Amino acid sequence: MKRLALLLCAVSLLSLPAWSGRAPEIGQVHVAAGSVLNFQLQTRLKASNSDAMDEFPAGTVVRVKMLETIDSTRDADGTPFRGVLMSSLASGRQVVAHTDAAVTGMLVLLRSREHPEGFRYVLLVTRISDGGKSYPVTASQSSSLYDSADKSAKQDRR
Repeated sequence: MKRLALLLCAVSLLSLPAWSGRAPEIGQVHVAAGSVLNFQLQTRLKASNSDAMDEFPAGTVVRVKMLETIDSTRDADGTPFRGVLMSSLASGRQVVAHTDAAVTGMLVLLRSREHPEGFRYVLLVTRISDGGKSYPVTASQSSSLYDSADKSAKQDRR
């Protein structure tokens, strides 16, 4: 009986996936200084009528030249980055932020249902500053911060 129990224990241990001792693989972000990236403005939850950035609809493309290299294998979640606008942002005839306006953002680790390990790195633009004015924004490299599966589920509910 002890031999049967020992045999069952050994078989169950061998049937477990091998543990390699490595950390889970999370999709990484690697961006070289000087790269030009397209970010899309997201809808802000607490928009103010006095903020000129709230004039822009969600999905408005913001082209940013990165001033620093970002590498998620080296840089931690929350690492800030700097960049400059490659083209002006105008609302009607009013230019809200000119070419070369300062852009700040951060590397963020988000939960993701679509990624096998449950997380994904993204770059977020959090502020655009120009001519003494500073605008808080949220802009990501995709049209939504939500996973596409979540997005399609929300569209199906409409």
